Amino acid sequence: MKDLLQKQLLVIFLIALETGFFVSQAQAQSPAYKTLLSTLYDESFPVVKPNQIKDLSNYQILDTREKPEFEVSHLSGSQWVGYDTFSLESIKNLDKNKPVLVYCTVGARSEAIGKKLKEAGFTRVYNLYGGIINWVNEGQEVECKGLPTQKVHTYSQAWGIWLEKGEKVYE
Repeated sequence: MKDLLQKQLLVIFLIALETGFFVSQAQAQSPAYKTLLSTLYDESFPVVKPNQIKDLSNYQILDTREKPEFEVSHLSGSQWVGYDTFSLESIKNLDKNKPVLVYCTVGARSEAIGKKLKEAGFTRVYNLYGGIINWVNEGQEVECKGLPTQKVHTYSQAWGIWLEKGEKVYE
């Protein structure tokens, strides 16, 4: 999956460069990033955008990235569940009828986990549109050990090009 995502990113990046598709960092989200996301998402799976979230405490928040990514920073109140190691056992205490917000770096891994949750009977599962990268680009806070931080693990240098705010961490 990692190779496929990186190939998709490279193709879209090259097209964006060639067509002058990038915009200034003053804008919240570039058209190129939106185009990238449209190639990664299943249109039938519900997303929620950062500006639509008024209170994170209304959600059961699941971070579907790997542990080192989570340890750099995460959304406040999120529970790490991982992607490669995800199991339904790790979420047995969640309420299947309360909204669940899943997220990862850009939204691909979290959508896959979200589909597993729906198959397991969770009724209201939403993918965070654009992942933690878009969350931070939209001016929302992340934390580490309960304290605000500017650091964001962007999965790789290739994915890090999309982070416009904050401090990029790759390892």
